[in-house]
Amino acid sequence: MSDVLLQLAATIKDRRAATADSSYTRQLLDAGPARCAKKLGEEAVETVIAAVGESDEALKGEAADLLYHLLVLLESRNVALADVLAVLDKRMGTSGLKEKAERTKR
Repeated sequence: MSDVLLQLAATIKDRRAATADSSYTRQLLDAGPARCAKKLGEEAVETVIAAVGESDEALKGEAADLLYHLLVLLESRNVALADVLAVLDKRMGTSGLKEKAERTKR
């Protein structure tokens, strides 16, 4: 599963070299992190709507859009997906309640 995300993240990174008129991803990256974050928020809302009132297929599609836009946002900030995955890996085996409590202490 993470192979698909890593491949998509690499494709998004490669799109920095594409022309803006041929790549939606390049257009988003050129617009900057604020625009990428706004688009991620829009996709998050659409995912929530699909989750509570639409078909499983609609939810899958919106979730895919959400993941894509998250990866674009990360790329716009030069944050590697591998670094995010490392944070998740570090959290594995830790209670969500414990991890959240420790985060609020920082």
